[in-house]
Amino acid sequence: MRAGPGTGTHRPAPRRARLLALGLALALSACKVGPNYHRPDAPVPTAYKEADVGGVTWKPSSPQDALDRGAWWAIYADPQLDALERQVNISNQTVKEYEAEYRAAVALLHEAQASLFPTLSIAAGAQRGGGGGGTASVASTVGSGAGGTTHTEFTLEPALSWSPDIWGTIRREVESRKAGVQVGAAQLAAARLSAQATLAADYFDLRATDSLREILVRAVDLDKKVVEITDNQVQSGTADAGDLAAAQSQLLAAQANLVAVDEQRGTYEHAIAMLTGHLPSEVSVPAAPLSSVVPVVPVGIPSTLLERNPAVAAAERQMQQENALIGVAVGAYFPTLSLTAIGGYAGNPLAKLFNIGNRIWSLGASASDTMFQGGATVAAVANARANYDQYVATYRQTVLTTFQSVEDQLLALRVLHQQLAYQTQAVQAAQKAADIAMNEFKAGTVPYTTVISDLQNLLADQQSELTIQQNQLIATVTLIEALGGGWDQSAL
Repeated sequence: MRAGPGTGTHRPAPRRARLLALGLALALSACKVGPNYHRPDAPVPTAYKEADVGGVTWKPSSPQDALDRGAWWAIYADPQLDALERQVNISNQTVKEYEAEYRAAVALLHEAQASLFPTLSIAAGAQRGGGGGGTASVASTVGSGAGGTTHTEFTLEPALSWSPDIWGTIRREVESRKAGVQVGAAQLAAARLSAQATLAADYFDLRATDSLREILVRAVDLDKKVVEITDNQVQSGTADAGDLAAAQSQLLAAQANLVAVDEQRGTYEHAIAMLTGHLPSEVSVPAAPLSSVVPVVPVGIPSTLLERNPAVAAAERQMQQENALIGVAVGAYFPTLSLTAIGGYAGNPLAKLFNIGNRIWSLGASASDTMFQGGATVAAVANARANYDQYVATYRQTVLTTFQSVEDQLLALRVLHQQLAYQTQAVQAAQKAADIAMNEFKAGTVPYTTVISDLQNLLADQQSELTIQQNQLIATVTLIEALGGGWDQSAL
């Protein structure tokens, strides 16, 4: 280190030498220790197993698909669902939590990037002291009353310090935190998609209870008719008290089921309120039947799933985050170089502080390295590599789980499609039987209890058909969630 007042005794470092030192530091900072990131391979099938099985063919996705970016629920063409889904981004508290985590990751990235640049500080001060007749010294006892002279000295000293990133340790930290920002963005997208999918599933469950309630109301009306007819038969002596008790039991069971449906609907409505960030008392969804139209979800090719599912993207970005931390750990093997520069003025009086004769400066450089740590650095590097391997396994497992989910829902939709075809025929047959029984009753060839029995069979088949349609719609929601909705990795 070289320092002294600017009296001409000490000359500033030559400009050429300073530029040479800066150029050398920049040249050294071009390297980065640790492995460069390359995305590991993941198991990706050439085609979906259930993509074209059992007469159901899934069309590939394209930019013209109804599954537009973001508002994937538009394929259901339900204005009420659209209005509810749009509140998720605004008011859902889980989404807000992940959004705050994302902003925290951005702040950490900026903090790491700041370490790449020099630190500039400034110090200003004033001291007054006295001495025994000699030259006043700043180090003298302040306020001495021993006689002699008093002296005031003012100082203004800017300081510049910089630790050049010779081995790329800071840049690896920046790389890791940048990947952390992308992890946060992907996790935010995954949380948003999960909330949207959960809301859609709850909405279709609610609509199913609305349709089920209509069926159960008809069932209760029929059971009341049975009780009335059976009571008349008891009065006329053609039935006994046991028959009446059985009819009343069936009526009470149907009424209990109707009450249970109301409880289920209220639960789904409360869940929708929570997902939209409202109190249950603030949300009321008008009753409406479940849609019987099941939209075709564009599936696309399997390889695009790795870019369209935010959970997969988050797992992949976590690998790069951990890979960069290997370089940070490896950087501990190498020495650290620090450069400092101090310049300023010191003197008296304040009005003449900035004279050339009052100038002071110093330049310094220091290097430090750890000679012995008992294997701590080796262990840290091994730990970083193990963490990376862990996230590689997590990434591959996430890919496998996602493909499994897609195949599961494709299978479910294929089976439900076939099941619905049979169940629809069963409903048609039950309707025909009920119509025939009604005509025979009008002709006086069968009792009305036969008509009621056939109508009850019809209602049971309609209830089964409703359950299949409900499962179909929920399966499409789950499939869309596995496919990533309208999200794309380019959003990172």
